[in-house]
Amino acid sequence: MRLVGSVVAAWLMACPVAHAVQPDEIMADPAQEARARELSRELRCMVCQNQSIDDSEASLARDLRLLVRERISAGDSNAQVIDFLVARYGEFVLLKPRFRSETLLLWLLPPLALVGGGIVLWTHGRRKTKAAPGADPETSSKLTAEEEAQLEQLMAAEKPRETPV
Repeated sequence: MRLVGSVVAAWLMACPVAHAVQPDEIMADPAQEARARELSRELRCMVCQNQSIDDSEASLARDLRLLVRERISAGDSNAQVIDFLVARYGEFVLLKPRFRSETLLLWLLPPLALVGGGIVLWTHGRRKTKAAPGADPETSSKLTAEEEAQLEQLMAAEKPRETPV
């Protein structure tokens, strides 16, 4: 009995996440449906903004899913469907923006920030390990000849005078 429960739990964990695609949206041709699902995962829900239209339950996402399926049924390629939606809704409809001159900063800023942070940490670490001129315990305990003479004079002046008993 325990084995059956474990198998059921493992099966439930292995099941794919439920998507928002409704049964009436699914295309009859499995190849076209797979293309539609693939495209739906690349398109942003304009309402949720951080979800794909494949995952969103918003009515606009449903409309976009139906539009994608309509364009696929009309014989459009994946690139044509994407281009149609970008022309209609702008680049923001893409979850992963294209690498272009307009999006160059968006693509390059994260790696540049990572490299810059690494350089700052490396520089900070080197500064900590690099000793300041007077910070070395060996060099800071050594006195110059002039300082030793002054110290001798001070110590001689401070000696307690012996009083006869």
